[in-house]
Amino acid sequence: MSLKHLKTVLDKNGSVSTSLEAIFQNAATISDFAAGYFSRIGDLLLRLDLQAIQKMVETIIAAGNRGNTIYVFGNGGSAALATHFANDLSVGVRAPGAPPFRVVSLSDNLAVVTALANDEGYDHVFVRQLEELLTPEDVVLALSASGNSPNVLKALRYAGRIGAVTIGCCGFDGGSLQKIVDICIHIPTPVGEYGPVEDIFNILGHLIYSYLKLSLKNQPQCPEKLPGWGDENT
Repeated sequence: MSLKHLKTVLDKNGSVSTSLEAIFQNAATISDFAAGYFSRIGDLLLRLDLQAIQKMVETIIAAGNRGNTIYVFGNGGSAALATHFANDLSVGVRAPGAPPFRVVSLSDNLAVVTALANDEGYDHVFVRQLEELLTPEDVVLALSASGNSPNVLKALRYAGRIGAVTIGCCGFDGGSLQKIVDICIHIPTPVGEYGPVEDIFNILGHLIYSYLKLSLKNQPQCPEKLPGWGDENT
């Protein structure tokens, strides 16, 4: 299949309209589908809001400098990615003299999640944890492909009410999530196209990790002079 058949077509609203279904239907072989899938990921990456990504990274840096905690969460595959992000940021980004990152994945404690789901309902598994842990100026980072998961929205609304900074990464049409967060990274895809959305969630996590790690590597003796590091007003 030629590359012209893999080209992403934008609708009148500027949304990505090419779907994995269309790529599959036009693929004669598995390698054709692979080429189309990779092309689709590239197209979606090019449509991300780079200023929103910069704000997200600056917000995370500022939280680390203040000693605030970053809480990250999601459901299903997004829960696994939340765990991955927490690991990369809390363990992977370390350097002598640099302020540590305090990162907690709310999806990780199976006993707490199942107890809350059983006793109060699944909609409360994240918000109840935040009610015990969250303080003003902490950061809450939610991963939701649909942007409509009730337990994610409840947690974000609570976080906003008490003065935490809210960041949301979402796919599909953005759902309700994009309307209630301070910073939104939206990956526009057809409803139900989870794979590319979660791929990009993971890329965003690695982008943040790589930027912070390389920044520290290049200025290991004075991390406070890194962009945003040591600046309370970032």
